[in-house]
Amino acid sequence: MIVLKLLVCVDGSKQGWKALNKAIEIASGCSINEVTLIHVYESVEKNYWIATGEGYYPTEDDFEKLKGLQQNMAEKRKKMLDECAAKFKEKGINPNILLEEGHPSHTIARIADDGNYDMIIMGNRGLGGLKKIFLGSVSNAVIQETKASVLVVK
Repeated sequence: MIVLKLLVCVDGSKQGWKALNKAIEIASGCSINEVTLIHVYESVEKNYWIATGEGYYPTEDDFEKLKGLQQNMAEKRKKMLDECAAKFKEKGINPNILLEEGHPSHTIARIADDGNYDMIIMGNRGLGGLKKIFLGSVSNAVIQETKASVLVVK
């Protein structure tokens, strides 16, 4: 009997839902020790300041807008994770939930290695050609950075 500890990466994308469904299929067919759903996001504040450019000095109104944006995004992330967890619970599997801020590939690899996960299951964004070269790929970076096995679902 196979006993696995799975780390399932979810982001709400089409490929992310495919990966979630594959993880449910695998978890339902094996003796699962632990399933953890993880969503990693980069700081809204970091991206906001990058988008505004150098030499920009934020106003008090900017900070209020950012605070509202962060709250809205936190609610959406929580709702998405709850929806994903509900899919597992339908199959009698009660997953752990992790919501982490940081660089996605580094954070996923660190959590997988620190938690001794056997397998990471994640979607493929489907980038190709020049986009893949310039933008990189979270799934490719995770494969390079972790000791765990990685299943990339297309």
